[in-house]
Amino acid sequence: MANRLASATSPYLLQHAGNPVDWWPWGTEALAEAERRDVPILLSVGYAACHWCHVMAHESFEDEETARLMNENFVSIKVDREERPDIDSVYMTATQAMTGQGGWPMTCFLTPAGEPFHCGTYYPPEPRPGMPSFQHLLIAVAEAWRERRDELREGASQIVRHLAEQTSPLPVSTVDEEVLAGAVERLTGDEDRVHGGFGRAPKFPPSMVLEFLLRHYERTGSAEALALVESCADAMSRGGMHDHLAGGFARYSVDAAWVVPHFEKMLYDNALLLRVYAHLARLTGSSRAREVAVLTGDFLLDRLGTPEGGFAASLDADTLGEEGLTYVWTPAELEQTLGPKDGAWAAELFGVTAAGTFERGRSVLQLRRDPDDAERYERVRRTLLAARDERPQPARDDKVIAAWNGLAIGALCEAGMALEKPRWITAAERAARSIVDIHRAGGRLLRGSRGGRAGDAAGVLEDYGCLADGLLALYQATAERRWLDEATDLLDIALDRFAVDGTPGAYHDTADDAETLVHRPSDPGDNASPSGASALAGALVTASVLAGPDRAAGYRDAAERAVNRTGQLAVKMPRFAGHWLAVAEALLTGPIQVAVVGEDDTAWAGLRAAAVRAVPGGSVVLAGRPGSAPLLEDRPLVDGAAAAYVCRGYVCDRPVTSIEALSLAVNIRPGQSQEA
Repeated sequence: MANRLASATSPYLLQHAGNPVDWWPWGTEALAEAERRDVPILLSVGYAACHWCHVMAHESFEDEETARLMNENFVSIKVDREERPDIDSVYMTATQAMTGQGGWPMTCFLTPAGEPFHCGTYYPPEPRPGMPSFQHLLIAVAEAWRERRDELREGASQIVRHLAEQTSPLPVSTVDEEVLAGAVERLTGDEDRVHGGFGRAPKFPPSMVLEFLLRHYERTGSAEALALVESCADAMSRGGMHDHLAGGFARYSVDAAWVVPHFEKMLYDNALLLRVYAHLARLTGSSRAREVAVLTGDFLLDRLGTPEGGFAASLDADTLGEEGLTYVWTPAELEQTLGPKDGAWAAELFGVTAAGTFERGRSVLQLRRDPDDAERYERVRRTLLAARDERPQPARDDKVIAAWNGLAIGALCEAGMALEKPRWITAAERAARSIVDIHRAGGRLLRGSRGGRAGDAAGVLEDYGCLADGLLALYQATAERRWLDEATDLLDIALDRFAVDGTPGAYHDTADDAETLVHRPSDPGDNASPSGASALAGALVTASVLAGPDRAAGYRDAAERAVNRTGQLAVKMPRFAGHWLAVAEALLTGPIQVAVVGEDDTAWAGLRAAAVRAVPGGSVVLAGRPGSAPLLEDRPLVDGAAAAYVCRGYVCDRPVTSIEALSLAVNIRPGQSQEA
């Protein structure tokens, strides 16, 4: 049996390389083999940090009898959803249509042409109520293929037609001030007023929704919007989803009270949350928000940084096959590590009880109140972290994803400027150089790499949009023209290769020359990270200000057309349109542009710092020598002194030379602080 996964760049595929299953990677060869053998395809989709993917792998894919059934009756294909989000999107849509729910591991049975006829998620080794065993399912599907093949093919063709109808472009529906205010009202109705956040368990971090609410508050002064952010941000940061020792956030909370997390830590979550907490600290002066942002930013650098300069995809939920093993504590372990007095103090502070908040009397650390002794707390935190680092650690999925690195680059730059953390900006620039050098081939973008070697998967729309957005933030932080040029090149390719023909403002998730699947995915909804289309729209708004007059109108028009296809989504499901709503807020504010000119870095440093603290999210701040960039053209010094030019849309104020005048010019609202 050939080991076809041995040379994969995906750690998830490599985890399965030693299975007795005759796995194939996705590709035309696998589909041709299914056609040659006249057997169905068993498609298994997951990712390296997925707990239940590990469980099913151990129970079924490592089992000799299960592998025999798979090898005899199917061509089995293993896909890393993070490397191939296009494949994942197509078959997840089918799974949700067939079952009403989705998740990973995802298990789909396809015709040799790739059309799905039966889909599900996790299947156990033994039958459970409402769930067959995996072996029984394999036998049943194999028999159905032998006896009712034509019926299955016809059903699969109908499903593919349904998918095409279900994912057609959204109609034009303007996102205006009324829609934005309605979204706030809808979100208020969805708020969990007891525990913070939205909806019921499980609770995922609503990062992009919080960013929208912050921007809405900055534009309108809505106390309601700010209260939603503060309540949710505080609850998330104090619960078990937040790592109080090393920083960073887990994927989600399994309960409504934010106590027990699903322990995997994803790059995209932490990048998006870094931006939210940094902006909250900038806006309100909250020391708690600043502390969380600092821990999160340092977590990205210290725990997810790769030798090549990029950022790894995730940390696993499991350690030695046990979920959360690295992170949980008992009172006795705290006492053993800290001594009796500090151990008892830490147990009370972190909510570690004899009964436990997790499994088998162990507890997840929480921080429901601020410590009464900051110096003692910091000493205890560092001691516990050092002890925890001596424990077995979760595996790290060290593949580098272009889109998620784009989110990290942007967040580190925005937070680095707002919180005066130059180390973060340096790390963002190093990551940008790594991604641009490794992930570009033939002028196009590749999605993933590992160990400095790029994978074969082409970049999808979110890669182009998120990376362009991050590079534009880096350009503002460094004023290095290379990043503007790289970003606009990505945007031009995206506009040319991903647009839906004849439907302005609509985009496919794959390029027009990408591998042909049974359906070309096009999902506008924001989920755990921005949709490809909303990421593109956000980058276009920023680029329309930075790229110069020859491109400004075209970029802005493209952004407005994209946003104005999401009105229905924003009205009906604002929790799945968070990034769209944030982009719409930026469009309504102009976005605000602050061009700071000076003869040297020292001359304009104070003005730029004041602008970064004062302007609302989505604004553009660029500093440099007069005429050194498109935004700085025709903007001279004022009487030989550094000056700031503030514009909203197409209207500009007179230049100012003092921090006080600049703060007034950008209209700081009551309650905002210039001290972050």
